Amino acid sequence: MKVYLDVLLLRELLVDGVLLLTTGWIRGFKPKAWRVLLAGSVGALYTMAMVFPSLSSLYHISIKLFVSLLMIYITFGYYSLQSFLRDIVSFYIVSFVAAGGMMALYYLLMRSSQEVWANVLFIGGTVTTKLHIGIFYLFASFAIALFLFSNFVRSKKKHQLMETHLADVEVDIDGQIFTCTGLIDTGNQLYDPLTKYPVMIIEVSRLQDALPAKFLKALQQGETNDALMLLSDEQLQFQWQDRIRIIPFRGVNKGSQFLLAVKPDCVKVNHEGKSFESVKVLIGFDGGQLSGDGSYQAIIHPSMVSGL
Repeated sequence: MKVYLDVLLLRELLVDGVLLLTTGWIRGFKPKAWRVLLAGSVGALYTMAMVFPSLSSLYHISIKLFVSLLMIYITFGYYSLQSFLRDIVSFYIVSFVAAGGMMALYYLLMRSSQEVWANVLFIGGTVTTKLHIGIFYLFASFAIALFLFSNFVRSKKKHQLMETHLADVEVDIDGQIFTCTGLIDTGNQLYDPLTKYPVMIIEVSRLQDALPAKFLKALQQGETNDALMLLSDEQLQFQWQDRIRIIPFRGVNKGSQFLLAVKPDCVKVNHEGKSFESVKVLIGFDGGQLSGDGSYQAIIHPSMVSGL
């Protein structure tokens, strides 16, 4: 059997480098290239020890742990015990996910049970498995596993960040109470130019029980002009008609647009154990769905939770 040391070294250097870079991404760090290269070289040289039977003693678990800790130390340094432990845990999670994903894809792509049994050996009453993995398959499955894992982590981080900005909303309009979940959007700087009231956006479907069917349908179809025309229809009188406001604003495409809103009696926002009550506020109608997963139904103006 021929062993190409240069190919083995390059393969292990790339694998260790990707593992360390992924660990840094999860931890929110961007390690320097020379640190990753040096740490990857240490891991690659250690892996090459398997080629030499005389160095088999290096494969003791204590040596393996020492080498992995050394790689993490070289890449990220040591600032505190807590930070270093988090680096270690993240590195091993990434490593286990990559290895597990590679094994899962390996067996998933097997076409028959004969291939499975062909990799099983019975030696001295024990069962041993062997793997035949090519270089291309190794890196392809490795990259797929890390890609799926990184997307999962990114999605989880985004969800956790969004959860910290979610709040319970209670809207009181003429004695009718409407509740929903709102997202505190610090980028929302929409004010009514006439009254200078902040504008909170809400899915109009949350208020559908109090709105005429034609008016509601026009808003949901994005026909704001038609909805505005219906307000002058004498046959479409409803209790909120005097509360409707027209708010002009400039859209993303720099075009002038306007938004229909209603003046509530009060809006209460409960966030992180604190309650904020706003009287000078307008509720803008949105005919669609603000959140793709339905996690929130309103966009809260930041001034409504600033205590100002």
